[in-house]
Amino acid sequence: MNVSYRWLSDYIDLSGITPQQLAEMMTRGGIEIDSVPSRNAGVSGVVVGYVKEREKHPDADKLSVCKIDVGSGEELQIVCGAPNVAAGQKVPVAMIGAKLPGDFQIKRAKLRGVESQGMICSARELGINDKLLPKEQQEGILVLPADVELGRDIMDVLALDDSILELDLTPNRSDCLSMLGVAYEVAALTGRPLKLPDPSKDIYATSENIKDKVSVTIGARDLCSLYTARYIKGVKVGAAPQWIQNRLIAAGIRPINNIVDITNYVMLEYGQPLHAFDASKITGGCIEIRRAQAGEVLVTLDDQERKLEPHMLVIADTEKAIGLAGVMGGANSEVSSETTDIVLESAKFDGGTVRRTSRQLGLRSEASARFEKEVDAARVREALDRAASLIARYSEGLVLEGIAEAEVSVPEPVKVSLSLGRINGMLGTSLSKLEVKTILSRLQFDAELDGEDRWNVSIPSRRGDITRDVDLVEEVARLNGYDAIPTTMIEGEATIGALTEAQTIRRELRSILTGGGLQEAISYSVTSLERTQLFPALTGQMKPIGLAMPMSEERSVLRTVLLPSLLEAAAYNLSRKNNDLALFEIGNVYHSDEAVLTRLPQEKPRVALLLTGNRRLAGWNRTAQPVDFYDAKGIVETLFGRLGLNGRVSYAASQPDGFHPGRTAAITLETGRGSETIGYVGQLHPELQNQFDLPDTYIAEIELAPIYEYTDRSIEYRVLPRYPAMERDIAVVVDRNVTGGSLTESIEQTAGELLESVKVFDVYTGDRIGSEKKSVALALVYRHSERTLTDEEVTEAHANVLAELEKSFGAELRK
Repeated sequence: MNVSYRWLSDYIDLSGITPQQLAEMMTRGGIEIDSVPSRNAGVSGVVVGYVKEREKHPDADKLSVCKIDVGSGEELQIVCGAPNVAAGQKVPVAMIGAKLPGDFQIKRAKLRGVESQGMICSARELGINDKLLPKEQQEGILVLPADVELGRDIMDVLALDDSILELDLTPNRSDCLSMLGVAYEVAALTGRPLKLPDPSKDIYATSENIKDKVSVTIGARDLCSLYTARYIKGVKVGAAPQWIQNRLIAAGIRPINNIVDITNYVMLEYGQPLHAFDASKITGGCIEIRRAQAGEVLVTLDDQERKLEPHMLVIADTEKAIGLAGVMGGANSEVSSETTDIVLESAKFDGGTVRRTSRQLGLRSEASARFEKEVDAARVREALDRAASLIARYSEGLVLEGIAEAEVSVPEPVKVSLSLGRINGMLGTSLSKLEVKTILSRLQFDAELDGEDRWNVSIPSRRGDITRDVDLVEEVARLNGYDAIPTTMIEGEATIGALTEAQTIRRELRSILTGGGLQEAISYSVTSLERTQLFPALTGQMKPIGLAMPMSEERSVLRTVLLPSLLEAAAYNLSRKNNDLALFEIGNVYHSDEAVLTRLPQEKPRVALLLTGNRRLAGWNRTAQPVDFYDAKGIVETLFGRLGLNGRVSYAASQPDGFHPGRTAAITLETGRGSETIGYVGQLHPELQNQFDLPDTYIAEIELAPIYEYTDRSIEYRVLPRYPAMERDIAVVVDRNVTGGSLTESIEQTAGELLESVKVFDVYTGDRIGSEKKSVALALVYRHSERTLTDEEVTEAHANVLAELEKSFGAELRK
């Protein structure tokens, strides 16, 4: 909303308050002012002149030599290049010494040998946005009304000695979408009285009655609560008075003609949109406010054909729609230069309906912006009378007696109970009853004292944002001054902030993975249906959850697994020559067993990782080392180790879809409910590697919910060993299906407390030991924490180990 400082001065005395000071005052009072630009772009010395003569320049076809009277008694000779200059016009004349925008100073000059004693100006040369002028004045010099006083300063004529307050309104303050609303606000802030216009003044009525011309009915009673109309006959359509045009231009609205300009002027003044119909184009003399018919078409004033739907509200005569209620009038009832009689409407339409219609048609107007926020029903008739009186005055029309109207309901006045204790308790102030009463009076709210310190406050209909006592507390706070609210220490019990167990574990996971050289990826929670089907072992029988309004097929369902997003990120990086990748993501996946949701889906937290490329780059003294399965498994083991879960976790060969059938392990966690598969680690299936254009890629995805439950981050301290260890290496031949993990587990259980560690350090397969066999070499370390072991003790324990391996696995010592 652009507010003219000069226009605002019509309603309230602003003497002693500069535009900048007023802007500061309003901003501190809760109405933010973005900027206060001046309409004067640097003009001085420009006056109104009269073109007495115009002759063609003797040496230039496109130049004219004009004789100009500026009221000083001296005739000026000015050479002008504008094609529209003509004798008998009144025009803005920049005399010698005048200044124009851009610090351009007018000097004596000769143009093609003819002396020029000034300059006839266009709107653009005066710093006016010529796009806001009537179309016929957008080219060439600015032609002024014939009744403008000769020699008058152009700054006064065009109201350029003005400043514009650019209001940045919040949606609840729609009352300030009008000059009167802003005037009420400034009156409350300054404590100065208001001078409001009399809307019924100067309505020149005839003995004829509107009932003989037009009637009004409301068909859609839930979408229009009040519709009023006046009939004005004998109007002469022409230019609006200059002062009205000036104010419209200052507000950013282009003048059109006196009828349309006055409806726009009153809309800006009262915040109530109006519309004028050519009465001769209303068939049947009856106006009905109804829903649009299916397939109905209306050509609006912008000459666009609009296909209407039944939820839209239209204004219609007995044959057709003549306007789109609250948005724009129809071209079939437009006021033109031939119009002599008009029907002037003012109404209250449902804001939600106007908003929906405007948005669906992509047709937003100054009127719809106000109707969307619900106009003040109390101003509907006032604005109608104000516009009728101005049209009668400036178009020579006669207003018929009476108003044609239909009203569905009268809004109940809002009353709010407010106590002094409530105000001071919420604001931390110690305001007195007199101070609060004074503030309510400045707001022009009627307040009746109810008891010792309580008021029953009647809220004017213009302030639809006030419905509860807290709204009134806010009004008291801003009028009293936010700066006057005292600073107080916070009181009450304090709650110490802390991370939940799940948040702590996730933070630790990030620390471990980033410390291990991986980079975190953050991807969309929505993906394509195809991506959700890549790893069925990680989704089970769950069904993907579709979005109601997806942006695209690629982002149409909630993800059920994390790995596809990491694969997309890897493919993106590899296509840009970033070949060595180590990525991870921690996030939620969404599972549901319902095709159509009737309850909320499960949100399952997971961690996923991806490795591809080299773990070590080539150098002058070494070759590159590509990542392999054991790099991925090692990272997973590190995670479990840091979370105290290694003793609960085991790995077993597995062949889930999407993973390499011979290089994948299922991850099992021992829980109180038994063994539970919580994820997989392995190589990506070759077909998927080709689909994503990836080299050998190793991946893992793990459920985090069981980890949250069984994580043990307690720390065990051990004394450094004081006694020597004894090492024994063995190589046993076993069947190929025997895992190294089962061998080490058997050894740990058999060797007892003397065994410090056991690990596999070699596996051999080949013809020398048979195609169904393999040789597993293990390193065993024996140590006692309190004494030195003897050879006999170690030999006995070692013999027990070998015997158990032979018994359980048919193992033979390799020779």
